[in-house]
Amino acid sequence: MGRGSELAADLEALATARVVAVGDVMLDRYVYGTVERISPEAPIPVLQIEREAAMLGGAGNVLRNLTALGVGADLVAVIGADAAGREVAALAAAEAGERARLLTQADRPTTIKERYIAAGQQLLRTDRESARPLAPDTAAAVIATASAALATAGALVLSDYGKGVLAPATLSDLIAAARAAGRPVVVDPKGRDFGIYRGATVITPNRRELHQATGLPTGDDAQVVAACQAVIAATGVAAVLATRSEKGMTLVRAAGGDGEAVRHFPAVAREVFDVSGAGDTVAAVLAAALAGGCDLARAARLANIAAGIVVGKRGTAVAYPGEILRAHHAADLSAAEAKVVEVGGLLEHAERWRRAGLSVGFTNGCFDLLHPGHVSLLRQARATCDRLVVGLNSDASVRRLKGAGRPVQSEAARAAVMASLADVDLVVIFAEDTPLTLIETLAPDVLVKGADYAPDQVVGADIVRRRGGRVVLAALLAGYSTTGTIAKLND
Repeated sequence: MGRGSELAADLEALATARVVAVGDVMLDRYVYGTVERISPEAPIPVLQIEREAAMLGGAGNVLRNLTALGVGADLVAVIGADAAGREVAALAAAEAGERARLLTQADRPTTIKERYIAAGQQLLRTDRESARPLAPDTAAAVIATASAALATAGALVLSDYGKGVLAPATLSDLIAAARAAGRPVVVDPKGRDFGIYRGATVITPNRRELHQATGLPTGDDAQVVAACQAVIAATGVAAVLATRSEKGMTLVRAAGGDGEAVRHFPAVAREVFDVSGAGDTVAAVLAAALAGGCDLARAARLANIAAGIVVGKRGTAVAYPGEILRAHHAADLSAAEAKVVEVGGLLEHAERWRRAGLSVGFTNGCFDLLHPGHVSLLRQARATCDRLVVGLNSDASVRRLKGAGRPVQSEAARAAVMASLADVDLVVIFAEDTPLTLIETLAPDVLVKGADYAPDQVVGADIVRRRGGRVVLAALLAGYSTTGTIAKLND
């Protein structure tokens, strides 16, 4: 199954998933207006209010993201006996109905974050909140309610904003309940002590939070990986998914776990408008994907794409399945375009691959109308090496070799098709009739050609062998050729 098909299947599986979200819920208010003058009373702008909006924030935004994905979601949180609490309850009920299990503690105000905005820019944010721990009976009710909901859920997500709902003892009991039920636990963390999340499956700090918790630098890939490994060693969590703004995400697993120990996911956002709530999206999508049966790497890939979508929207936003699939396809197209390089770029890639101990393979052709024979050749070629470079004849070169009327597709179109194939790592177009100069320049470790050539007929074979490389003749898939296909179309 291709990556696009796999992602579509993962998104479909979310419809059967169910997640329990527990944590600090809040009311996000947005006050929009215009600024045309400075106050005569102080050197501050005067905001002429035009409209206001309110939505769920914190654990409530996790709920919004889950329901946007079509996931069955239970929200367990605490509100105050106040107007803001009633507003939160109404918004949560609109998202999840009776599954919005909001407990009331009368002596705690509902958290409110109010933002004042003009011309797309925040002028001011005000917070009204209490961060003291819950009363013992309220904390016990949170644990009991969440534990009961876990019986029919596939994952638990803990949204910690440091407002007192997820005190260390409550966290310990919730994680223990999820582990006893065999459910993965995703934590969006807060604070400097990640030890309170011991036993969780994966925690999702941003780069700043990762630095604060470890005291380690988090500037580049290696530093982020080292900081994640430090968290794993100190807390015993199974994995850390570090969100890194414009640098994407890094997934690091504990030694001995399933899958690759380290995976980097490049950012997919094309333009960033607002990062508020992006952590909620990551935690929600990750938990939903795990509940839907994805492995951790595939769940992280979904979360990375969804995060790229929400930071391109204003305010605390959500990502819908259709948006995730479209963004994935767009990223694939961009990645394919990036795989078409000139000789200079080719040599840079090859040098980097070789420094990493990877072998470089090369094959070439016109690849005018891609058919199963081509796909078979490329698959066999990729199996002989760690990275495969495809040399593609230019339009002028094809015309000289194949005659008038060829190529059917332009070199740009042929390159785009070749670059979209998973077995192809780079595509380079050459203008000569043979790739001899290209082979001399690249010096591949493996040279692959179809078995319709004799070993001494393969262009560049002597060069490759002289440098210690090898020549491989790939078996041909009978009954397929571009010339034959064109002939049939003309019949």
